[in-house]
Amino acid sequence: MIIDSHQHLWTADYAWLEGLDRIRRDYTIDDLRKVILPAGVDRTVLVEAGRGDDEETTEFLRIAADNPEIAAVVGWAALTDRALADTIAGHRDGPGGEYLAGIRDQVQGQTDDYLDRADVRAGLATVAAAGLVNELVVRAPQLPSVARAAAALPDSTFVLDHLGKPDIEGGRYAEWRELIAPIAARPNVVAKLSGMVTEAGLGWTPDDLRPYVETALDLFGPDRLMFGSDWPVLELAATYTEVKDALTELLGGTPDDVFAGTAIRTYRLRNVA
Repeated sequence: MIIDSHQHLWTADYAWLEGLDRIRRDYTIDDLRKVILPAGVDRTVLVEAGRGDDEETTEFLRIAADNPEIAAVVGWAALTDRALADTIAGHRDGPGGEYLAGIRDQVQGQTDDYLDRADVRAGLATVAAAGLVNELVVRAPQLPSVARAAAALPDSTFVLDHLGKPDIEGGRYAEWRELIAPIAARPNVVAKLSGMVTEAGLGWTPDDLRPYVETALDLFGPDRLMFGSDWPVLELAATYTEVKDALTELLGGTPDDVFAGTAIRTYRLRNVA
């Protein structure tokens, strides 16, 4: 069993795709099958794709209910929404609601101290109280606030996407390591080995990713790391198989925790075998 913990679906009219002609098209469940099957991937976690509305989550849950490739959905919701608990309950009561495993707001578009705000912390607590994962997509300068939020909410499980988006192309490894260490010290944080090729840029090699993967293994351990492709975003710099093969090379194979076990535990997946 191999689980891709991070993939998206979208249509060409998503606003943030403006100017990204390489990936500005519809990506469907059929397109997903075409890339995961040759790569030997069995299941995926479908993550909100930046549309920023409840209807996307509703749509993704229906897709999960109808397609066995999707093991779980991380939906979008605004952490500052006072009706967040009702929004979550509404998704759970709808078609495919049992597949909702986490909530992700687009924190990367906010200020560096966004996660320190009282209303945002209240939203994080609401997600945790619902038994869902708090998934975080952040920029490297926001990493200190991730560590503070994880310390303040020890009963919440946080998932850090893309290792916090280090500037791999810019060679800022030492700065990233200093920022990621306090986060890894929090036992309630899980990190994804995902999104690295786009941070490394065109012409990347596995050696460009090596220090980040090795540091993540050292600081988090395999039981708090997950393989994630970040498809279709990865197509800005690679193919699906190239990303999976690079991580397989760097990890010396497909260790059970990184390629399945951590995702199963973190997202409480029940529909995998």
